[in-house]
Amino acid sequence: MPKRKAAQLEAEPDTKGLRRSTRRKSSALDNAQADSSAKETKTRQPKPQKPKAKKEDVQPTPKLQARTTKPAKAQVSAAKPETNDTTGSSERWYWLMKAEPETRLENGTDVKFSIDDLASRTEPEPWDGIRAYAARNNLRSMKKGELAFFYHSNCKEPGIVGTMEIVEEHSPDLSAHDPKAPYYDASSKPSDPKWSVVHVKFRSKFTQSIGLKELREMGKPGQPLETMQMLKQSRLSVSRVSPAEWEHLMDVVKQRGGETQ
Repeated sequence: MPKRKAAQLEAEPDTKGLRRSTRRKSSALDNAQADSSAKETKTRQPKPQKPKAKKEDVQPTPKLQARTTKPAKAQVSAAKPETNDTTGSSERWYWLMKAEPETRLENGTDVKFSIDDLASRTEPEPWDGIRAYAARNNLRSMKKGELAFFYHSNCKEPGIVGTMEIVEEHSPDLSAHDPKAPYYDASSKPSDPKWSVVHVKFRSKFTQSIGLKELREMGKPGQPLETMQMLKQSRLSVSRVSPAEWEHLMDVVKQRGGETQ
C-alpha cells in the first residue's frame, strides 16, 4: 500500500482510542450563552503588538530593489571566426606529415612513398592510411591552401625533406573499406566512415634535409622547437606546426642551400 504524503497525515486528526460522546445536545439558550461568552472573550483579548523592525532589518520591496539594483549585463559573446587553431588565434597553421620512403609490405602491399613519389604525381595525391584518431583529427582540421612538411619516417635517416600543399580538405578514406588495401578496417562502414584523407600536391624538396637528431636538439628546453607536437608525440604521423616553428625551420633550410621545385 502506498504511503500517504506527510501533509495529509498532519491534517487528519488522530481518532484512535476515542469513544463517541454521550452528552445531550445543547439547547438554544445554551448556544446563545456560549456565543455571548465567546464574543466577550474576543473583545477582552489584547491586540498583539508587532515588534518594531530595526533599521538594519528593513528590506526594500521588490519594486524598490528593481529600481536600485543595476541590471545584469547580458552575457553575449561575440562569435569568433572558425579556425583550426586550438588557442583561438586566427593565425595560419602548418603541418607535418610522415611517409615511409623505403619498401615495407603491409597486407601484401608495398607502402613505400617518398617526396620523389609525390613530385612525380600529376594529380592531387590522397594522403590515406591514417588509422589513429589524433592524426585523423589533425587531417580534419586542415584548410585548403595550408602547407605541410613532408617527413621521411621509419628509414635510415628520418627527417624533414620538403613541403607540400593541402589542395582538397578532408573526405572519407575509401581505402579503409577495401579488404585488399594495406590499412583495411572492417569497423569503418561506408555509411559511417571512421577515417579521412586530404589531397596534397608537391611544393618543394630541400637541398639538405633536417634530420631527426637535429630536430631533437632544437626541441630542448629554451630552444625554438621546445613545444613542437611531433617531438612531444613522436608516434603521431600527422601533427601541427606553429607559424613560429615553420618560420624557424624554413630559415634553417635557406641557410643550407634552400629548396628546389
